[in-house]
Amino acid sequence: MLEDTGIKLSCVASDILGVSGRAMLDGLVAGTTDPEVLSELARGRLRQKLPALREALEGRFEPHHALVIGAILSHLDFLDEHIDRLSEAIEEQLAPFESALGLACTIPGVASRTTEVLLAEIGTDMSRFPSAGHLASWAGQCPGNHQSAGKRRSGKSRKGSKWLAITLEEVTLAATRTNGSYLQALYRKLRPRLGHGRALGAVKHSILVAYWHMFTTGEVYCELGGDYYQRRDPERHIRRLVAQLERLGQHVTLAPAA
Repeated sequence: MLEDTGIKLSCVASDILGVSGRAMLDGLVAGTTDPEVLSELARGRLRQKLPALREALEGRFEPHHALVIGAILSHLDFLDEHIDRLSEAIEEQLAPFESALGLACTIPGVASRTTEVLLAEIGTDMSRFPSAGHLASWAGQCPGNHQSAGKRRSGKSRKGSKWLAITLEEVTLAATRTNGSYLQALYRKLRPRLGHGRALGAVKHSILVAYWHMFTTGEVYCELGGDYYQRRDPERHIRRLVAQLERLGQHVTLAPAA
């Protein structure tokens, strides 16, 4: 709708529904179309872009634009209100599991909302899963084992909980972006050989294994560190780095440090 009016607010403000953007939209809906007045509603770092903001707010904002955008903003407010009400209800239901929520949050990439989904889908009683592998298999995060006549036909994993799968995808992507974490190191180690999708699957499996051990023993997540594989086999890491330099046309001579 803003593009239709010629207003280029999104070219200056990174979030048009943030505090500043929402104030300007409310001003437009209320009938204020003067770029000077609207730009003064900017807050924080956006005030450093006032000249560009005034230019971006020049357009042809007609009454029918105000009607439609006002309806959209009202609908967003309605959704935000119900999200808050549902969030409060979820917090009430999970109040007895406060310690479990804190325990799961120690896994890299796991935030409060994703923790709530993990507890709702998996639970805290790991006695129903004889091993971490059983939990990963139940969740559909293990390779399939379809064999016939001695030939392996498919490695496709079984289907698990849809909500758990969506949450694990979010957690895994966040974990692979957590610098200095073992999960990021695992992803970077496997991606060149297996590809993005299978490497993510391995990280998902590792997260479920950690979850099972944590809720079996009651211990917090043990971070192995982003240099885990280097520490585990330093000689292999040295050989790999030397091979990279030699492929770049360099002659490498190694000498132990004092």
